[in-house]
Amino acid sequence: MTGYAVPQCGWGQYGWGSRGRVVQGGFYILESVLVAFAVWAQYSASPGLLGLDVAVGAATLLLLPFMGTRLTEVCWAVALLAAVSSAATPVSSLTVLETARRRKLSDAARLAAPAVAAQLVRQAWRPVNGLDFTWWMIEVLAVATALVGWGAYSRSRLALIASLRERARRAEAEQVRRVAEARVAERGRIAREMHDVLAHRLTLLATYSGALEYRPEMSPEKISEAAGVIRSTVREALVELRQIIYMLRDEDDEDAAPDEVEPGLGLGRPQPGLGDLPRLADESRGVGAEVHLDLRVAEPEDCPAVVGRTAYRVVQEGLTNARRHAPDVPVLVVVGGRPGGLLTVDVHNALVAQRSEAADLGAGTGLIGLTERVSLAGGRVDYGPADGEFRLHVQLPWAA
Repeated sequence: MTGYAVPQCGWGQYGWGSRGRVVQGGFYILESVLVAFAVWAQYSASPGLLGLDVAVGAATLLLLPFMGTRLTEVCWAVALLAAVSSAATPVSSLTVLETARRRKLSDAARLAAPAVAAQLVRQAWRPVNGLDFTWWMIEVLAVATALVGWGAYSRSRLALIASLRERARRAEAEQVRRVAEARVAERGRIAREMHDVLAHRLTLLATYSGALEYRPEMSPEKISEAAGVIRSTVREALVELRQIIYMLRDEDDEDAAPDEVEPGLGLGRPQPGLGDLPRLADESRGVGAEVHLDLRVAEPEDCPAVVGRTAYRVVQEGLTNARRHAPDVPVLVVVGGRPGGLLTVDVHNALVAQRSEAADLGAGTGLIGLTERVSLAGGRVDYGPADGEFRLHVQLPWAA
């Protein structure tokens, strides 16, 4: 049989650990008892051949240990002994059963034929009293067929068990692989959310803290105002960070999450969407950036949450990059679309030759993560310099 391995258990090798020798000894005792009964039965029919029957029975018992390694040879040897005396019948029956259990059905039938022939030969010259030869032949064929069938069933059952174990092992390995892939995907998702949230807030902090550092002559009112913006920005970053952690937690932990958060941090606030774009633009204007937002969205309240959140992150990333690489350049944000079509997001700003200090804050992976986020939402991203501008263009499917 192909596709899986059938356990090849020989005599005394049943794989039962420390109990294997006990089981082997039990089989020896059982076979010895059966051989003794066969010798006694044969003695009642032909007492003059008792010595021959005892010798044949002992010889078959001595052949038992070799069934595990030389089964074919043992089958033929026991068949020859069975033609001489019925004392070999118990071991001969066992060889037929073991052959069917360990070999293909055709091989088992071929090796069972000598055992059947031996029984017929012995009946011809040492007949059992009161039993016709024809009935003896029918009985021997029936017993041999039953033994071969029993062995074949045992072999098929062992093969099925081996196949199920292999299938279970593969399923477990596949489950481990899926868990590992899910863990990697979840880490990537968390990383993207962390970047989108913290990068925007940290650039605001860098702008205001830079103003405090390089303009010490500012009035106390301006310093107080800048410190207030820094404080509120840090608070907003903490709120959004905790929202992300709460959103990414397992369902079993969701009930306990609100108790772990300080009151008043707005954990229950929904994830940002298209309606939050004006507030996002105002935050950038608050640090001195010139942002022009043009919303051309029909029915923004009907925009799916995933699409709206992705569009928000696109604009957030675009404004963050503009503050890093072109802090004093106007930024144009155009968002348009309708249900059943596409939601488009365009962020444009002019290129500058001099690299800003805030540009060193980023790792350069924001647009890569943004591309993956948009791809997961079924959209496409184009970005790069063109005609003296840096352009970020995103298309997202808006299902009706």
